[in-house]
Amino acid sequence: MNIRKDFFSGLSAKICQILGGCLACLVTLLAADNGLADNWPAWRGPEGTGVSRETNLPLSWSEEQGQGIVWKTEIPEWGNSTPVIWNDAIFITTQAEERLLVLRLDKTTGRIVWTREVGTADTPRDAPRGQQKFHNLNNNASPSVVTDGEHVVAHFGNGDLAVFNFDGELLWKRNLQADYGKYTIWWGHANSPVIVDSLVVSVCMQDSLADLQEKPHPSYLVAHDLKTGKPVWYSPRMTGAMRESCDAYTTPLVRRLADHTEIIVMGAEQLDAYDARTGKQIWYLPGLTGNRTITGPTIEGDIVYATIGMRGATFAARIGGQGRLPSERILWRYEGNNPDSPSPVFSHGFLYLAADNGIAQCLDAKTGELKWRERLGREFKASPLAAEGRIYFLDTSGRCTVVRVGETFEVLSVNKIEDRTIASPAVSDGHIFIRGQKSVYCVGQPFSR
Repeated sequence: MNIRKDFFSGLSAKICQILGGCLACLVTLLAADNGLADNWPAWRGPEGTGVSRETNLPLSWSEEQGQGIVWKTEIPEWGNSTPVIWNDAIFITTQAEERLLVLRLDKTTGRIVWTREVGTADTPRDAPRGQQKFHNLNNNASPSVVTDGEHVVAHFGNGDLAVFNFDGELLWKRNLQADYGKYTIWWGHANSPVIVDSLVVSVCMQDSLADLQEKPHPSYLVAHDLKTGKPVWYSPRMTGAMRESCDAYTTPLVRRLADHTEIIVMGAEQLDAYDARTGKQIWYLPGLTGNRTITGPTIEGDIVYATIGMRGATFAARIGGQGRLPSERILWRYEGNNPDSPSPVFSHGFLYLAADNGIAQCLDAKTGELKWRERLGREFKASPLAAEGRIYFLDTSGRCTVVRVGETFEVLSVNKIEDRTIASPAVSDGHIFIRGQKSVYCVGQPFSR
C-alpha cells in the first residue's frame, strides 16, 4: 500500500508539475498577445497596417460637450508624427520653432514625463535644385518614432537619428545627411524608421538629379545596430525614376517569413523587398509610373495594397519570389478617387481609402470593385484606423467619422475635437490617442486606478 501510495503521490505531483508548466506557458502566451494588442510601437501600429486587435474601443466623444475625453495635453508646436505607445509610455516628436524634440507622456494622465532636444531645424539640401523647402503641411517632426519596449528611435527631417532609453538617456546619435550626403527630396524628408530584430532600418528616397549631373544622387536603405548605432549594411535603391518621381515619404513594411524577414518598400515607381539581415534586394515590381509617393502600402497575407503616387491608381499585387516580378502579379487597379496622403487599410475582405478631398471609399479587396463612396469630411491627411469591425476616418478639422465594416455604408458615430489633425490615430489599452497640432488627446473611458 505504501508503494502504491508513493507511486500515485509521485504521479500526481508529476501531473501537477506538467499542468503547472502548461498553465505558465498559456499565461505567457496570453501576456504576449495582450502586449501586442496593448502597445502601438510604430507608425500604424504593431504590424504597420493601421489595424488594431483591441476591443471595447470608444465609439463616441466630443470635446465641446466634454464627452469621452480622458485627458488633453498641450505640447510644443508642431509635428505630424503619430503617438507611439508602450505600456504606460507615449512618445512623440515635435518641432518647437527651431528645436527638434522627443517627448514622453504618461498614458493614463497625459503628463509630460520628459522632453529631450535632439537637434535644430537647419536642414540644408544638396544643390543644384536649391535649399530645402518643406511643404506647408510638413516639417522636421513628421517621422514617427519606433520602440521595442527598451529603445526609443527618433528620426527627424534634418537627418538626425537618435536612440534613447525609456528614462530619456541618449544612447547614440548620428546624422544621415552627414553620413550619406545631403537630402535632395523636394518637400522634406518624412520616412519613419523601423526596428527589425537588433537593427534600425531607415529609408531615403529622393531626387536623383540625374537630369542635371553625370553622377546620380543616391536613394538608399541603411541599417544600424540598435544598441550601438554602428552601421551594419547600406543598400542603394535606384529605380530609374526621374526628378520628383524619385521622392517617396513612405515607411517600410516588415514581413516575417519562415527563413527570412523582408523589408517592403513602396515609392519611386517601384515596389520591392530587401533581406533584413543583409540589405540585399530579394524581389522588385517596377513600372508603377506616377509621381512622388506619400501614401504608404499595407499588406494582408502575400498581397500588398498600395497607391501609385500623386493620386494614381490603387492596386493589389501578389508578392514573393526572386528577382523581377511580372506585371501579371498586379491583380487589379482602381482608377477612382484615390488618396495622395492617407494610407489604405484592410479589414474583413475590404480595402478602405480616405482620399485627400474628404471622400471615403470601400473596395472589394479581391477584385477592386467599388462598394461605396461617400463624403465624410473636408480633407483627409491621417490614415484610417481599422478596429473592432469599424473604420475610423479622421479628417484635418478633428472630425472623426466611424463606419461599420462591410459593403453597405453605415455611419456609427461622428465625433469632434477642437484641433487640426494630420497625424494618424493610435490605439492602446482600450483608448484612442489623437495627436493634434496643439495637443495630444486620450479618448475613451477613464483609466481604472
